[in-house]
Amino acid sequence: MTPSTARRAKKTEAKTATPRPFVAHHLAPPHEVLSEDESRRVLESLATTSERLPKILVSDPGLQTDPKFVPMRDAGENLVGRLVRIHRPSQTAGQAIAYRVIVASLGSS
Repeated sequence: MTPSTARRAKKTEAKTATPRPFVAHHLAPPHEVLSEDESRRVLESLATTSERLPKILVSDPGLQTDPKFVPMRDAGENLVGRLVRIHRPSQTAGQAIAYRVIVASLGSS
């Protein structure tokens, strides 16, 4: 049996509700978007180029754990090419730091 149209209408109403605001999950490590100067200094200290670092999409929800990210994005700042510092807890090191380069889409570099 198929559900009645009344039931179907209720389900579609629930889907059109406003989206919930972003809430960082306790397992998501904090991300920190670096300024252009900081990005350049980190690349120099690592003695590498941004092309050799892993990528992260500008739409990645993990970036929203940085309180500066949303105002920068809403202000129209160009975030593509900047570095993101990710702080992860580590049993051996205490804290592991990883870097990612912000890209607009997976096909871009």
